[in-house]
Amino acid sequence: MHTVQINLNSIDKVKAFVHSVNTFNTEFDLMSGRSVIDAKSIMGIFSLDLSKPISLTIYNDDDAEIMESLKPFLVQ
Repeated sequence: MHTVQINLNSIDKVKAFVHSVNTFNTEFDLMSGRSVIDAKSIMGIFSLDLSKPISLTIYNDDDAEIMESLKPFLVQ
């Protein structure tokens, strides 16, 4: 399990993010405040406050390929 901060501040970023995580056969959760949603759910993501960075939890031990695909969304 690994947690990173991501930024999804536009509709295009949300679409690209959902497409990216759906290519992997693992679980992803997004957490904003008290809300925890499935990161593969585009409707769930739009229920979050996207003006702030969001915590992404990746439930996979071997996440090098996943992290590479998430680079455009990571908070620097």
